[in-house]
Amino acid sequence: MFKRVIVAIDFSENSRRALDRAAGWARQLKVPLTVIHVVEGPSLTAYSAYAPMGDPSWFVDAQPNASLIMDTWLAPYPEARGILLAGSPAEQIIGAADPEALLVIGQVGHSVLEHLLSGSTATKLVRHAPCDVLVVRNGS
Repeated sequence: MFKRVIVAIDFSENSRRALDRAAGWARQLKVPLTVIHVVEGPSLTAYSAYAPMGDPSWFVDAQPNASLIMDTWLAPYPEARGILLAGSPAEQIIGAADPEALLVIGQVGHSVLEHLLSGSTATKLVRHAPCDVLVVRNGS
């Protein structure tokens, strides 16, 4: 059975539902709850010649604000442990998961074009996570 519940949040309304659902599962299973938020860095595209490649200063600048928001989100869940990571959301979340975890994520509605260009984090997690993934659908 599961030894921990991990929920990834992006501070959207649907990730709030995912957090609530994950907290319920963690309580029911009597296992720890870990809440992960990934601060995504500047997009490095072929069109961004000025992107700060390899420069982590963007995370240093973004971390205090993300930390304050995370603290607010975790206030109703005193049993939860929050973790801020930097980089690609899918890669960081997959790296934090293990076979004994239940990974919970909210589905974010993307347009077909957005999904084709970048895929969705939920889709990447379902395909590549080393554990079971629960996707909380929009509005559910």
